[in-house]
Amino acid sequence: MGVTGATGAITDVAGIRVGHVQKSGDGWLSGVTVVLPPPGTVGSVDVRGGGPATHETDALDPTTLSQTVDAVVLTGGSAFGLAAAQGAQRWCEENGRGFPVPGGLVPIVPAAAIFDLGRGGDFSARPGEAMGYAATAAAAGQPDGHDVERGNVGAGTGAAIGRGTYKGGVGTASRTLENGVVVAALAVVNALGLPFGTSPQQAEPGSAPPSQPPPLNTTLVVVATDAVLDKADCKRTASAAHAGLARALNPSHTLADGDTVFALATGAVALDRSTPTARQISLITLQGAAADVVRLAILDGISQAEAVTTAAGTLGAYGR
Repeated sequence: MGVTGATGAITDVAGIRVGHVQKSGDGWLSGVTVVLPPPGTVGSVDVRGGGPATHETDALDPTTLSQTVDAVVLTGGSAFGLAAAQGAQRWCEENGRGFPVPGGLVPIVPAAAIFDLGRGGDFSARPGEAMGYAATAAAAGQPDGHDVERGNVGAGTGAAIGRGTYKGGVGTASRTLENGVVVAALAVVNALGLPFGTSPQQAEPGSAPPSQPPPLNTTLVVVATDAVLDKADCKRTASAAHAGLARALNPSHTLADGDTVFALATGAVALDRSTPTARQISLITLQGAAADVVRLAILDGISQAEAVTTAAGTLGAYGR
């Protein structure tokens, strides 16, 4: 059966904006995606992959000082590409977003990278500060509730799945709960594994034969909701959302994956916290939905990805 697409987008959460910048050709196949939340958005993260490339994730621990997140950067280029976060930080500082300190602001901009080095043919062609700034500016220029480009865009430009055989990409999905809370996700799918419960049709093979060691991989996810959550709630939501990753991909969370989930809460809609039981039910329902939209966003990213041929080889379109 084919890959099931998603419905909705992370921008169904009011105030969330997404910007993509990418480059292909002349040795390039990489890019940056920035999720820009409204000011005051609370956030946390859960990193479970064995090979992560991350920046400022310690600042999102519930026990640390800062509570809010100014932008989340998802980038290609492995650890080199984390330089894109500096561009997002610069944009945030110029636009008055950040943690106030004596003399100015320090923007809280966590980031995570996928491994796509050399997929365009040039190992040194990877995102940097300028691309991070441009992606943040692109996000800021979008209207509220805008459509999100999917597939071979932004950080998904050089993404691959199935040991570098098929093309991965950017996907997104959302759900509105009975209490009116919106839960949504955006995923950059660059996985060692393949989707559960699907069987690909014949496609052009990639450039990494099975006899070679598996390439480094990562699936990056941003979960967003308009619910009122504190930092600890966001941490637990990010943890619960990893279940969606495990339901979508086989295998997941391997030593060769850097699987990372960020969780953002804009705080526009209050949950029922009238009793301890009501609070538990509200959070469990939200976190279950988070896992579901992550699964859908990952499958959407795979279904939207188009085949690519570069000097490094061919990445086929999975299931098509």
